[in-house]
Amino acid sequence: MNVSTDLYQRKPLPAGFLDDARTLIGDRLQTGEAIRLQHGSSETHFDPVLPDAVAFVHSTEEVAALVRLCVATDVPIIPFGAGTSLEGNVTPIAGGLTIDLSEMNAIIEVNQEDFDCTVQAGVRREQLNEYLRDQGLFFPIDPGANATIGGMASTRASGTNAVRYGTMREAILSLRVVTPDGKIIRTARRARKSAAGYDLTRLMIGAEGTLGIITEITLRLHGIPEAISSAVCSFDTLKGAVDTVVQSIQIGVPVARIEILDDQQMRASNAYSKLDFPELTTLMFEFHGSERYVREQAETVGEIAAANGGGEFRWSNLPEERSQLWKARHEAYYAAIGQRPGAVGWSTDVCVPISRLAECIVETKADLAVSAVPSTIVGHVGDGNFHVIFAIDPAAPEEMREVQALNDKLVARALAMDGTCTGEHGIGLGKQKFLVDELGDAIDLMRLVKKAIDPRNLFNPGKIFQL
Repeated sequence: MNVSTDLYQRKPLPAGFLDDARTLIGDRLQTGEAIRLQHGSSETHFDPVLPDAVAFVHSTEEVAALVRLCVATDVPIIPFGAGTSLEGNVTPIAGGLTIDLSEMNAIIEVNQEDFDCTVQAGVRREQLNEYLRDQGLFFPIDPGANATIGGMASTRASGTNAVRYGTMREAILSLRVVTPDGKIIRTARRARKSAAGYDLTRLMIGAEGTLGIITEITLRLHGIPEAISSAVCSFDTLKGAVDTVVQSIQIGVPVARIEILDDQQMRASNAYSKLDFPELTTLMFEFHGSERYVREQAETVGEIAAANGGGEFRWSNLPEERSQLWKARHEAYYAAIGQRPGAVGWSTDVCVPISRLAECIVETKADLAVSAVPSTIVGHVGDGNFHVIFAIDPAAPEEMREVQALNDKLVARALAMDGTCTGEHGIGLGKQKFLVDELGDAIDLMRLVKKAIDPRNLFNPGKIFQL
C-alpha cells in the first residue's frame, strides 16, 4: 500500500544535525541505506519509507539528549523496537530520526516477592521469560512475535494468553518516558494501585510513540503454574469451534489460551511447521493450575467441544510438545503468506463482544470464501479477537483493492457489533479512518492531548490520526 505523505513534506536534515547527533552517540548513528531501509519497512503491505538516519541508543539519558536536539532543529522522531508491528506503526512518513531502542536490553531488577520487574524498552519477551524461569516467575503477554517490551507497551499488545492474564494495559505498573520537551518522567510507582492524579501510565500505553518515548517498563509477573497442559481439537464446522469457545468462557472456565485456526490456516501451518493435524477448523487450548485443577478444566472443555461436534482432544503435555504446538501458532502469519511464493502479507484484526464472536467469524468466513485472494483466519478467540491474513500478489493491484474492500467490510461488521477496529495491532497508518468511525468526536479530545504534549508534532507524526 502506498503511504500518503502529502501532509508531511520531507525536509532535509538541518546543516550540522548529523555531526551534533554523532557527538552524542558516536558511530551508533547510522545513515547507510540498508539500515535505513530496515527501519523504514513494514512486516506487511506498506511500502518502505526511509528515515534520514537511525540512532542506536544505550540509555534513557541518550534518548533525552537526542530528543532535545531534534526538538531544537525541528526533526521528526520515530521510536523503534523490533519492527514487528503490522499497521505501519513505525513507518517514518515524514523522514527524520529513527531512535532504535533494541540495544537498551537490560533487565534492571526483579522483585520476586512483589511479583514485578523493571526492564529497559529493548528487552524481548522471550529473553525476559528465560531470565525469570529459575525464579519461578513468568511474564504472560505473548503477541506471537518476539517483540520488545517497549514496543508491546506502545501498541498495547496482547496475544495468546490475554484471555486469562489480560493485555499490556493490565501488565504494566509504571513507565519511564522521555517527553517531547526532552524531560525524563516516571508515570507511577510500583504500588499495585494508586489514585494519584491522572493515569499517565495508561495514557502512554497504546500511544504508539506519539506522546513520548518509553525507555523503561515496570511489569506485573506471575508464578509459573504447577501444571500446564495443552490440547488440540478439530471441528467439522467453524460455528462449532467458536461456540465451544464462547460456552467455555461463559461458564467461567479459566482457560489460559484458546486459539482458533480455520481450515485454510491449518493447511498452511501443517505445511510450514511440519505438523500432521486434520485440515479442519481447529482450536488450540492451554490450561494452567494444579494437576487436579488442570484436569478438571480440560474435562469440562472437552465435554463442551464434543457437544459442538469436536473430535478427539490431542494432548501435548510434554514441554517440547507444547513448545512445538505454540511455535506453529506463532508462525501462522508466515505459514499463511508462504502458501503463495512471492506474496505480500496483509494481516488485519478486529475484536467483538464474546456473544457476537460466532456470528462475526462465520460471516467473515463467507466473505472470504468468494474472494480470489488466498486468506486464513486465526485468532485469540477467548477474548473475542481474531485476525484475517491475506496473501496478495504484489503484481496485481486489483487484489490490493479487493483486500481493502474486504477489510472495510470486516471492520464495519465488528463496529456494528459494538466491537473495535483493532484488538491488538494498533492504529498506525492503516486504521485511521476506522478509528474515527469507532470513536467519533472523541478523536478531537485525542488531538487536544497530542497538541498539548507534542505541539510541534515531532513524535511519530502521522500515526493514529491526522492533526
